[in-house]
Amino acid sequence: MSERVCLVTGVGGATGASIVRRFAREGYRVAMLARNGERLQRLEREISGSKAYVCDVGDLDALGACIATVKRELGSAAVIVHNAVSETFATFLDGDPAALERNFRVNTTALLHLARSCAPDMVEAGEGAIVVTGNTASLRGKPNYALFAPTKAAQRVLAEALARDLGPKRVHVAYLMIDAVIDAAWLSESGRTRPAWAEPPAGWPHAREEYFAQPDAIADEVFHLAHQHPSAWTFDYTIRPFAERW
Repeated sequence: MSERVCLVTGVGGATGASIVRRFAREGYRVAMLARNGERLQRLEREISGSKAYVCDVGDLDALGACIATVKRELGSAAVIVHNAVSETFATFLDGDPAALERNFRVNTTALLHLARSCAPDMVEAGEGAIVVTGNTASLRGKPNYALFAPTKAAQRVLAEALARDLGPKRVHVAYLMIDAVIDAAWLSESGRTRPAWAEPPAGWPHAREEYFAQPDAIADEVFHLAHQHPSAWTFDYTIRPFAERW
């Protein structure tokens, strides 16, 4: 129980898995939370120091029980990375309003529960970090983001409230905005039709792979944020590929 513990939500096959590998490589015990038990078990076998916890973070009772289990089995988390995301792409007339409620629970309310459960231990320890992975939906509402963007905007504002509250108590809260298409393995699976947004635009002047943000590079930035010196903490932190238009 002397090893530092990192708790990561939304551990899929791309960014989440890379974050787990990055922290495990530095000697952390990493609690991996996700709904896909088969994937988690495979990652647990592959990544020394990781441990699988099957959990739907949108089920707030299940999330609370899972956090308690992590604390009992691994110890209090020194770092939390809230990477889980629930998203719906539809206009306000076409989408199901229930999707907005689901997205809010996963993206925002789960963050509140994570902070309430884990931040007091960080304050007592005199150190800790909470890193939230977000995107530009937190800053703007496009028509087909009507059931998604409001939940990411609320997520970012909640993270800011946490940062202002916890910062003076030596707990760092940061919002990592990823302005990019992430190079997720599922986008290249055989037999799958790649969505239009997962391809470079017509006339892309660079190598195709340079259109995407690489999960390992994102994980490096998450790790960096969690270990910034207290005299130079960042809250809003945006990353994008060098050629991304913004």
